[in-house]
Amino acid sequence: MKIRRITLRQKRAVTGLLFILPWFIGFVVYYVRSLILTVQFSLSNVEIMKTGGYQATYTGLSNYRYAILEHARFNQVLVNSLSDILIDIPFIIFFSLFMAILLNSKFKGRSLVRVIFFLPILMGSGAVLESLELATRNIIGGASAMIEELSAGNQINIEYFLNVFEELGLPAVLVDYITGLVSRIFEIVRASSVQIIIFIAALQSIPNSLYECAIIEGATGYETFWKITFPMVSPLILTNVVYTIVDFFVNSQVADLAYEMAFTNYNYGLSAAMSIISTVVICFILAVVSALITRKTFYYN
Repeated sequence: MKIRRITLRQKRAVTGLLFILPWFIGFVVYYVRSLILTVQFSLSNVEIMKTGGYQATYTGLSNYRYAILEHARFNQVLVNSLSDILIDIPFIIFFSLFMAILLNSKFKGRSLVRVIFFLPILMGSGAVLESLELATRNIIGGASAMIEELSAGNQINIEYFLNVFEELGLPAVLVDYITGLVSRIFEIVRASSVQIIIFIAALQSIPNSLYECAIIEGATGYETFWKITFPMVSPLILTNVVYTIVDFFVNSQVADLAYEMAFTNYNYGLSAAMSIISTVVICFILAVVSALITRKTFYYN
């Protein structure tokens, strides 16, 4: 009986399937059931029974209509979250790639600096996270108070500098973008740790022979970056963008509002509807962004 041999491409496909198999089993067993239950809650009026359990009364799309047309905060919070994405995501990717290139170079204390940039992940839970958030609010509050005092004393006029930027020909949209970016610089740096590590792994996977050939050909650092470094890390740009968008919405005000509706107001149906709406918006954004980035992605074999 003749044994059929599989190709190298098929072997790699089998290896990939085996790699994601544990995640896929957990996804089907746990997440899919929770997702179906969330959709059921969003279409119902859920009441917690005194004897235990719950009772779901089908109400159709009333929760969705209330969230979109009648709720006082949901639309505003959702739009603000989307606008924050437009401001934060490009700079997070740029900052992560820039820091990854610096941390990938050889210098004394490189391991210590890498650990420092990875600390936000290790400190992202429990009392440590609350302490960091409290310190952030105090720092921002102190900086705001100091700016107000300086402005009141006619030492610094913030409006004057903004007007200077506009008179230089910078569009008002760009000035607003920079202003919003600076106001959230701490959160942006703290949200870039995973992306930096992913980009470092991508940079270390680039063959040194490509850089050696570029040096022999007399390529400048600028040309080396755009012809070698950037194309080789472009697949990981898509990975980082997807991760950043999902991570951003998990920790956004939309998630906080849905949590408040469920566990403070005990309106589980409305909370589920808000979660479904935000999930659909996230999936749409991910589909559009993935389609745009994939067109310019270079895959090295």
